[in-house]
Amino acid sequence: MKYFLSTLLIAVCFYSCKQNHKNADENSIGKFAYFDYSKSDDQNTGGIKMIPISTPKGTFKVWTKRVGNNPKIRVLLLHGGPGGTHEFFENFDGYLPNESIEYIYYDQLDSYYSEKPNDSTLWTTQHFVEEVEQVRRALKLEKDNFYLLGQSWGGILAMEYALKYQQNLKGLIISNMVASAPEYEKYAKQVLAPQLPPEVWKEISELEAKGDYENPRYSELLMKYYYTKHVLRKPLEEWPEFINRAFAHLNPKIYVYMQGYSEFGISGNAKLKNWNVSNRLKEISVPTLMIGGKYDTMDPKYMEWMSTQVQKGRSLILNGGHIVQYDDPTNYFSGLIKFLKDVDNNQFTPDKK
Repeated sequence: MKYFLSTLLIAVCFYSCKQNHKNADENSIGKFAYFDYSKSDDQNTGGIKMIPISTPKGTFKVWTKRVGNNPKIRVLLLHGGPGGTHEFFENFDGYLPNESIEYIYYDQLDSYYSEKPNDSTLWTTQHFVEEVEQVRRALKLEKDNFYLLGQSWGGILAMEYALKYQQNLKGLIISNMVASAPEYEKYAKQVLAPQLPPEVWKEISELEAKGDYENPRYSELLMKYYYTKHVLRKPLEEWPEFINRAFAHLNPKIYVYMQGYSEFGISGNAKLKNWNVSNRLKEISVPTLMIGGKYDTMDPKYMEWMSTQVQKGRSLILNGGHIVQYDDPTNYFSGLIKFLKDVDNNQFTPDKK
């Protein structure tokens, strides 16, 4: 009897160990496949592709870098600015690979790693929408796997793209952007500016009134009192290297041309000054996630409202500022990953309106 029980125990243990080993192998194979570039045409560049973009002023190349392989979930990242870089998203490396989610870094034309024709006639939402569409086609992103994530200015671009080409999308993520430039300006001046120390806002206002935006004092005040409260909520000396690098690489020419100098709305004759698609959000029918920060430069209540205007919206308001993926990464990435997997598994449910 003892011999029988011992034999049975050994058999059960052997089977259990074999199954665990098999499951481990399956999991490791899955991870191996995710990081395997051996059958890809971008293996020798580590996932980087310079994609030619046709424009009325000629053909120019934009920089993209693919991370991972997942034919079911492919996320194209649209950075802010205008004139920012993909570097604002670099902490995605710490979260998405573990979930086997493929994502693609991309510097828009005239941004750091891409070519710079430096032609302001190309600095329009219409141009950038067509640029995204050319990138999509070059990377073979299709409606059964293509997710578009835009942050800040990238959110404007993502909304504009969806309004024209949503038939190519499986899901849409708008991060830290409202659907109206006038609403952005209203919130900045009526809500955020009064939160500054009175003497600081007085000095900023005086510098803006004189158009003295290039005065080092203007940047100093913004960085110390505004950016650390509403952009990235940490003392400047604690800002991560990749964020500092992204700001250092920002193209000021395109930024000022489209956004203007001021951080309290779209200033001067900047091209985005009257941009507003609030009344068109109802046209967006693909599953959409709106992400905002409680302390954002954008009105969090307005971003939450936006999720009720699209046909299939979900809202995620987090404990952070404009760069909320770094301020509140645990909730940002868990919410983003859940959205992507819910849509992929046909389990997406929108928030109740």
